Amino acid sequence: MGEKRWFWATLTLSSITIVSVVFAAWELAESRFFRTVDYVTLHYLYITRGVASSLLLAFWAAWFVLRQRHRSEEDLRRSRERYRGLLQAFPGAVILYDSDLRVSEWNASAERMYGFPRSDVLGGGLPIVPASKAAELEDFMQRVERGEAVLDVETIRQPKDGEPFEVQLSLLPYSESAGPLYFLEVTSDIRERVRWRERMVEVEKLTSMGKMAAGTAHHLNSPLAALLIRVQMLRQRALDPAIEEDAARLEEGLNFCRNFVRRLLDFTRGTPMQKQPQDLAAVIESVCGFFLPAIQAKQVTLSVDVAEGRGQQVHADRNLLETLLLILLSNALDAVPPGGRIRAFCRPAARGRIGFGVQDSGCGISAAHRDRIFEPFFTTKEPGKGTGLGLAIARNVVVEHGGTIQLESQPGAGATFYVDLPLADVPQMAGSARP
Repeated sequence: MGEKRWFWATLTLSSITIVSVVFAAWELAESRFFRTVDYVTLHYLYITRGVASSLLLAFWAAWFVLRQRHRSEEDLRRSRERYRGLLQAFPGAVILYDSDLRVSEWNASAERMYGFPRSDVLGGGLPIVPASKAAELEDFMQRVERGEAVLDVETIRQPKDGEPFEVQLSLLPYSESAGPLYFLEVTSDIRERVRWRERMVEVEKLTSMGKMAAGTAHHLNSPLAALLIRVQMLRQRALDPAIEEDAARLEEGLNFCRNFVRRLLDFTRGTPMQKQPQDLAAVIESVCGFFLPAIQAKQVTLSVDVAEGRGQQVHADRNLLETLLLILLSNALDAVPPGGRIRAFCRPAARGRIGFGVQDSGCGISAAHRDRIFEPFFTTKEPGKGTGLGLAIARNVVVEHGGTIQLESQPGAGATFYVDLPLADVPQMAGSARP
């Protein structure tokens, strides 16, 4: 409104100035050159002055208006280019549509996120709303019409190719002067955020389960010890060989349960890292024995071949070394079907190092996944069956011990994880511990 007033004021004042200059110049010329002319000639001179003044004013007004219009159009063009540039550079998908879901605007981020070219969707229906979310969008639009804010809501959108995915949505009202109401939808892809949140929930659940398992193991340890003492006393008093044999079996089973509980407490207890020379073959046999019930429950065959590592010692934290082996065995067990095979073995490596491996006859790992298999929270397992942390932890344990870990696998042909660790110099390192 202010610009219009300024425009008309400038045009009026400039026109008055031009008329004043024309009349002053004409009066000066008349008094100097046409003082003695007759009335008719003077009348024509006045008419000529009026016509000349009108034409001059018309040309001036036309030039002034056209110049102002050109400036306005140039400002409008720059404003439109700026608006278009900001719209295209905005990282979120910006979509404008009416109450019938006819699309009026579709920026470059929307093209990249959903896979629909702008030219294909303008003027057509909104193609990214799954049928299951149609009622939700209608509710959002009704809330916007009532003046309520719809900001940072998590929902689902359907791309051109691929599965529906999670987005964060804000829906805002938009209208041009007295025109109809439009809806401005701004969405951003939050798949990675949702994935991390789910993984954090899984980690929290596992942490809680670990604490519960530690508490349960602590309470089981005392009654198991008491039962073991009773069975040992029963064996000492048994006169019948059959009873003594049954008691021996009971004692063996109780010893296994007690060792299992003790190992569980060791695994769940957060102790500082203590590196000492460890017999690699003995550690592998111990962990495989600890893991054997889970393997047998799935009817999987486990073979252990540690002849190459017999007597070889590595400078390692036993708890972390056992955790590394448990992770590899757990992944192998998840990969193989019932009746499958798992093999834990030692193997010679480069000078000053010793290697071991865990091999399974499972489904294998594709080339696309092999490059990411050690990334935190990356998993190929079904939702709820893996956190994606196991192999990342295994890799960190290996690196902390100065070793290397490698994967060999083909889809459908199983997988083998190879670990190489430096040998311990027993005379120098025996009895040493470094947290």
